Amino acid sequence: MPELVEPAVRFRASWMQACQEWGPGAHQDGSGLRLAGPDLDSAAGFEAWVERLRAQADRSLALPQDRVHATHLWIVQDGTYLGAIDVRHRLNALLLEGGGNIGYSVRPSARRRGHATWALGRVLPVARDLGLERVLLTCDDGNTPSARTIEANGGVLEDVRATALGLKRRYWITL
Repeated sequence: MPELVEPAVRFRASWMQACQEWGPGAHQDGSGLRLAGPDLDSAAGFEAWVERLRAQADRSLALPQDRVHATHLWIVQDGTYLGAIDVRHRLNALLLEGGGNIGYSVRPSARRRGHATWALGRVLPVARDLGLERVLLTCDDGNTPSARTIEANGGVLEDVRATALGLKRRYWITL
């Protein structure tokens, strides 16, 4: 059975294998890769990134103007990194338009097993505990598996719109 855990250095080898599956430069929703430094391949660089991910949830810490606090969690099963999911504590203009409160991704070799649907269902109480009454989730218009994941967790389609991030399906889930 998978579990949601805080990012941890002990999953580094498995995380690196997952990155190889995605390929260089691939975007991994919910992973927080934009917080990674250029030395992510080194043990010290990976550890620093994990600490930045964990610190991003601390609302007492100031963030740059274009960032929001987020709780990052990893989907892990039997010590193997399967993917990531994050809850953004509030929406800025970009997130409201096309990014949403929650982002997630599952490594290619672990897809089509229900991990994303499971993880989204488990993270909704985390969002509620953060004081959110409803959350926005988005996916690319052609991403049918992600749309099904959101709908399986109560997502109600608001619209499909062109955004700075591409054509997005925008769903709301009331908590």
